[in-house]
Amino acid sequence: MNTLGATWDWLTDPAHWSGDDGVWHRLLQHLVLTVVCLLISCLIALPVALVLGHLGKGGALAVNISNVGRAVPTFAVLVLLLLTPVGKWGEGPTVVALVLFAVPPLLTNAYVGMREVDRSVVQAARGMGMTGRQMLFRVELPLSLPMVLGGVRLAAVQLVATATIAALAGGGGLGRIITAGFNLASTPQVVAGALLVAVFALIVEGVFEIAERLAPAWARGGR
Repeated sequence: MNTLGATWDWLTDPAHWSGDDGVWHRLLQHLVLTVVCLLISCLIALPVALVLGHLGKGGALAVNISNVGRAVPTFAVLVLLLLTPVGKWGEGPTVVALVLFAVPPLLTNAYVGMREVDRSVVQAARGMGMTGRQMLFRVELPLSLPMVLGGVRLAAVQLVATATIAALAGGGGLGRIITAGFNLASTPQVVAGALLVAVFALIVEGVFEIAERLAPAWARGGR
């Protein structure tokens, strides 16, 4: 109870929420890092997955290769990148490590979603004279959108939780609160930082849930 009480005291202290080391500033850094990494990951993974899913060739190999990244700890990737010339690019190593971490769920979900589209619908679209591009954007992508968005949602939540490693490379974000707590031997601060990350991840999950409920029926998996 003493730790929980001290953690609550830390969180309710206005001094811990303002300034360059305050919660609000660290939260903004965490949000920007998450959004940037998510956008880059989507730009890399989604076009590849959609094209391979449309063609039905090479997708399984690409998914298996991307999934190898899940077996490699993101922290280990970050450490290795810090030892390379990339380590001189400021937030570069953290961004690269997080992008590599986020690509597998995006690629897998998008590819599987494309391949699970009813083949009879695709054949009907082809019989109507649609080109490959038209079938991709007017038939396959709309029908696979729930799976694609599910991958984006999963990647976003995972990035929020994992972006704390930025602090280990001298970057910003909520992870700095946790590392500062370790440096000060302050258990309440460490626990407070961990709670902030957990709450932020839940908020991101909730935002995607609300967006899904407000989306049109076809974007939620309706036909």
